[in-house]
Formats: sequence, structure tokens, C-alpha cells
Amino acid sequence: MIVTGSLLLTSVDALAQQTPRPTTPPAREGEVDDQEITIEKNRKIEMPAANRLFNKIPSIKPSTEQRKLTYEFNDRSLSVGDPKLSPSALPIPAAQSEQQELFNNYVKLGAGNYSSFYGEAFGSGQVMENIAVDGSFKHLSSGMGPVDGKNSATSENRLKLNGNYQTDAFKVSANLGYDREAFYFYGYRRPQEIDRQTIRQKLTTTQFRIGIENVDPDRNIDYSLKTGIVNLTDNYEATELDWGTNLKGSVGISDQFVALFAADAYVTQRSDGPVDNRNLFRVKPTFKYSNSLLTVTFGVNAVNESDKRQNINRTRAFPVLDLDVVPAGNIHFFAGVDGDINRNTLRTFLGENRWLAPQVVLANTEKTWDLYGGSKGELGSGISYEGKVSYARYRNFYGFNNTWPDTSQFFVVYDGDRSHVLTVSGQVGYTYKEVFRSTLRADFYDYSLSRMEAAWHRPTISGSWSNSFIVNKKLFITTDLYHYQGMKGKNFVTNQIVTLKPIWDLNLKIDYFLGKQVSAFVSLNNIIGSNYQRYLYYPQQGLNFLGGLSYSF
Repeated sequence: MIVTGSLLLTSVDALAQQTPRPTTPPAREGEVDDQEITIEKNRKIEMPAANRLFNKIPSIKPSTEQRKLTYEFNDRSLSVGDPKLSPSALPIPAAQSEQQELFNNYVKLGAGNYSSFYGEAFGSGQVMENIAVDGSFKHLSSGMGPVDGKNSATSENRLKLNGNYQTDAFKVSANLGYDREAFYFYGYRRPQEIDRQTIRQKLTTTQFRIGIENVDPDRNIDYSLKTGIVNLTDNYEATELDWGTNLKGSVGISDQFVALFAADAYVTQRSDGPVDNRNLFRVKPTFKYSNSLLTVTFGVNAVNESDKRQNINRTRAFPVLDLDVVPAGNIHFFAGVDGDINRNTLRTFLGENRWLAPQVVLANTEKTWDLYGGSKGELGSGISYEGKVSYARYRNFYGFNNTWPDTSQFFVVYDGDRSHVLTVSGQVGYTYKEVFRSTLRADFYDYSLSRMEAAWHRPTISGSWSNSFIVNKKLFITTDLYHYQGMKGKNFVTNQIVTLKPIWDLNLKIDYFLGKQVSAFVSLNNIIGSNYQRYLYYPQQGLNFLGGLSYSF
């Protein structure tokens, strides 16, 4: 297979493919960086998106609205035991409607410990009756980090511009984005004198997307077509150019029967040493039948992947079957089977672990099949729930482990043979009169691997508890608690396996409106104060805070 000999932990040849760097990194080799997924408590000082149930509960009665699709244009990534930790508390919709309904623009400024500075601005306007534009800019930096002062500093700058042209029949949207992140590989051995420039990393991402989609709910044919280019560069001359196109559509055959179609095309060129062309094409025709008691979705998912460096060009077909039964009220029982090829790129890997070594081996993960079942619903009195059990088989299941002899960087480790993962998930939500919202979720993972010693840096248990509370019309509080445990890493210098300590991450955010246009905010992160390690040898900031003012206009 493409990766069985690439990165197996027991193979020295596989490790050699990673081009390990010495403890004191050499000047400018191909290097990679991450996207936005660091857990350094660089938390966004605004109310983030709410957590939702795993799958939206469908309407009981079939209607035209059932044929409307929810369009998501994100790469399929391996989310089992996701290495990411990105805390975000539940939002309070009433907070915006009560105090800021008359103002569409804002400016925020703040500062905190670790020499942190925060600034954000958002502006929008109506150019013409059917043309709207908006733009945003964010800066967040910490001049000092959890260890060795400036050697673990970090900063990020993000600029986004959006435009929409809408008629009664369709909408055309365009997006332009520019991200720049700078940080350091501070997981080196101590004590040691380090030249900061040799451990500095900078990631620059530029992206442009454009699309057209139907907005007429009365049309029998629904569609959406979007395409975009993302270019990634780093401080060590690594680049990745990724062009993705996504098409989704539906045709109502009858009130109870709908034909669905989805297609994706990704053309990717990665240059981190040798040039590598990696492409993936997917077509997914399905049919959906629904009545007041039963919804059935069935079809096939056909995927072709090619990789010049790995000499791969193959096509796989996976079944798609989903059953949703509503025996009473709004209680659902569901079960199904599906499969796919999860596309792994330099950018997606950096979105999980920013401390990657140069020239990591890239390979997609095949989800051969996934059998799942569970229940979801609303119990009344503001209580909702979902429970799910999944048992899946993967090929090229991956984790992250420290390189050698420089343990401050990571390579990607694949299990090129069959791997099985059992996942048990549960979530309970409670809402009280738009005043209090709470969501409690837990996930349990059991990994059965063929060749890897462990699912490196993937948790066996993860959980979150998010809450938001409106004290009065001026005071709003959000809290969240995150827990991860069971992560393991291996030091190939000492040949020892290390089990990371469990993570408990408690956070609190307070917003207080001083007037119709001015508000103050305070964000306390990692209140427990533990310098936990999500990745081996990378302790995170302890108790940290940001405070500041926001002006809306």
C-alpha cells in the first residue's frame, strides 16, 4: 500500500523519509506550518458559533423545505479522536439583538498577560440594492509564551473580504482571505541556548473563493456550485496550491422522493522538496425518501485519488445508507453505513498540529466502512439529546509523533494496514427562555491498530461542557470546560512511550454593555492554570486573560 513502508513506527526507513532536523535546526529547510488550530488560548474575543447536535433532526412532515440542502464546502477530514482542541463557548443570540441590533460594524481592542494584544474590526455595507460587502481584520499576539519567554511567542493576523450579489432566483458570493501566523518551535531540550531565528516559523495563507447557489425555495431544482484556490507558504520554502470545486444539487421527484447529487474536485500541488501532484475527485448520487415516520437515504459514493509521488491512481466505491425512524413525537432512531476517502493535505495536517517537520509524507485516509446507530430528539422543556455508536474500518489511519533527534518537531505516522475504531458519543442540551443555554458532550474512543503501537496523540476520552447566561440586559456570561485524556507520544531518542497528563481547561468570558454602542469584555482562559501538553514537549499557557473595550457603529 502507499504508506505501509512510509511511516510505520517500527521502521527506521520510514523515519528517514521525514528528513529530521538537528536539535538546533539548520537554516531554512522545507518546513510546514499550521493553519489555525493551536490550543495556545489565543481565543477569539467574541461570541463564537454554538455547538449543535451531531446531525440536525429532520422535519417530521415532508415539505418543499426538505429538499433545501445545507451546503458545507469543507474538506472531509479524519475527525475520530480529533487532535484539535479549539474551545468555544455557546453564544447568546439575545445579547446581540438587545444591544447591537442597530449597529452592523464594530472595533475591539484589548490586552492581557503574556504581553498579549488583541485588535479586531468588522465593517459591512450595501453597495446597491442587491449587492452587499463586508470585511474584517483580526490581530492577536502574545509577546511571551509558556516557556523561555520570547522563544514561545506567537502572533496571527487575519483579513477577510466578502461580497454577495443576490436576486430572487440565485446568489453569487465571493470571498478573499489572507492569514499570517508566526510562532516558534519551542519544544526543544532544556537547558539549551537557541538562536530564535532557527526555530521561527511563519505561515501565510491566501485564498479566493467564488460561487453561485439557488435561493428560491419554490424551485424544484436546488443547486450550489463553488470553486476556490488556496495557496500556503511557510518560512522554509514549502508551498501548497490547492484548487477545489464543489457541486451539490437536488431534484424533487415527488413530495416524498428526492434525488440528490454531490461532486467534488480537488487539484493540489505540494512543493516541500520534490514537487508532488495530488488530486481527488468524488461523485455521490443518492436518493431520499421520507414520510412522517421514516426517512431513508441510499446511494453510492465513488472516489478517485491520485498521487504522483506515491505512484497512486485508484478508484473506490462506498455504500451510502441511512435510516431515520420517528416512532413518536420528535424522538428519532437512526442507523446506517457509509464510507469515504478523507483528503489529507499539508494545510489540513497543519490545522491539527502546527509543529510539523519538513517534508512529511502526505497520504489520504480511507474509511472503508462505518457502521453507526443511535437516537436523537427533543424531550420537551428545552432538553435535547443525541447518542451514537460507530464502528469503522480505516486504512492509513494516522497520528502525530515527535521526530528524532529533534523532538521539537512532528511527523505524520500512518497505519498502512486495517485499523478499527469504536466510537461512543453522547450529547445533552438544555435551553431556558433564551436566558440560559448549556451543552454537555462526551466521546469515548477505542483504537484497534495493526502496525502502529498506539494512536499517537489521539485521546481515548474527550468531553466539553459549555454554558451561556444572560444575567440582565447588560451583563452576559459564557463558560466552557474541556477535558482530554489518553494521549500518548513516543520519544525515539530514549525509545520511551509517554502518556500525557489529562487536560482540564476551564474558561470564562464576561461581556458588559456600558451603553448602546460601548461594551467591555474580560476573557479568562485555562483558569485551572495547568500548563498542560496537548502535544509532547509543548506546554501551553497557564492562566491567561484578555480584557478590553468594543465600540459598535
